Amino acid sequence: MSVSFWAVVALATATGFFMAWVLGANSNSPPFAPAVGANAIPTMRAALLIGIFAALGALTQGGSISETVGAGLILGVDIVPLAAVAALLTAATYMLVGVYSGYPVPAAFATTGAVVGVGLALGGDPAWDTYRRLGTFWLAVPFVSGGIAYTTAKLLRRDDVPDTLAVPLLAAAVGGVLMNVTFGFIPAPEGRGTVAGYVSRRVAAPEVAGVDAAAVVVTLVFAALSFAYVRRSMRASVDAGIKRFLLILGSVVAFSSGGSQVGLATGPLEHLARTELGLSAAVLLGFGAVGLLAGAWMGAPRLLQATSREYARLGVRRSIAALVPGFMVAQLAIAWGIPISFNNIILSGVIGGGLAAGSAGISREKILRTVFFWLVTLSSSVGVGYVVYSVLATLLGGTL
Repeated sequence: MSVSFWAVVALATATGFFMAWVLGANSNSPPFAPAVGANAIPTMRAALLIGIFAALGALTQGGSISETVGAGLILGVDIVPLAAVAALLTAATYMLVGVYSGYPVPAAFATTGAVVGVGLALGGDPAWDTYRRLGTFWLAVPFVSGGIAYTTAKLLRRDDVPDTLAVPLLAAAVGGVLMNVTFGFIPAPEGRGTVAGYVSRRVAAPEVAGVDAAAVVVTLVFAALSFAYVRRSMRASVDAGIKRFLLILGSVVAFSSGGSQVGLATGPLEHLARTELGLSAAVLLGFGAVGLLAGAWMGAPRLLQATSREYARLGVRRSIAALVPGFMVAQLAIAWGIPISFNNIILSGVIGGGLAAGSAGISREKILRTVFFWLVTLSSSVGVGYVVYSVLATLLGGTL
């Protein structure tokens, strides 16, 4: 391999790490903002936990989205190192513009568009089936996330359902879902397995009426344990119990955020790392996890202080209502290998929870502006990625 190849590899590595750093600093803060706003945890400790849980999520759950971004968005060509540089530079630039301008730029849209753009510049063909699948999921997110948040907020606002019952019920739902989320380290016939599925295969329990009885039992047992733990905390002190649940919920949402976001940084590097350098998926995800960890520890405290004030105005219950769908929708996206904007999920949850209180809790102007920038980001990043790669290939005289 030539010196120029290794120079491009070094540049691709640097841009990939920078992208992971930006994601760690900006996309993983919302999960702990409600806990900080409720004074359940200091800002610096929250940033520490964000980094740890996001990195763990990246290592154990990031593979599916990384593979989609790296190989599923364009047909007929591989994302060569120089193309990876162009895609990551484009996506990271969009993210930086969003950070410094204050406009909501979704990382998933920017990365997806950039990868499609460089793929077309390489001579690849559009992956229309993948685009339809992504588009359908993205369009459904506001309704699904908002609907779950609306239902959750309604439950928490019911006078006939005390907090000592409503909050533990939500904890049970989160615990049950956790037993059925996919992890890269759990072996399964389909590649990635769940805790409930693994236990079921180990005990070799028969199906009952076409239902995996052992998986159902594992799910129900963990849900019951989660209910009992939070219920006991709530009975001792409602305020302390809610804050404890906020910390637990923030941890699992940060974990899910890491699993859903790391692929945006490692996906463009899939061909380089896995095929040309012969590295394992664990090494590539570990690289992304370190970037997320560094970004969270270095950049999250400032963003936490800002977003925690917003969540403090929302209140503890509406914050919970926004985070519950964040966890569930992110896990669904991970299971299906769909890159997703975490801020899209959270914003939809905030709106859904607000509607349960009689208002969206956010101005119509801000909603329209946000949607506008999402559409602009997705469409323009395709063209920018195409141009950036074309210019780099011309300047360097090839398709390294």
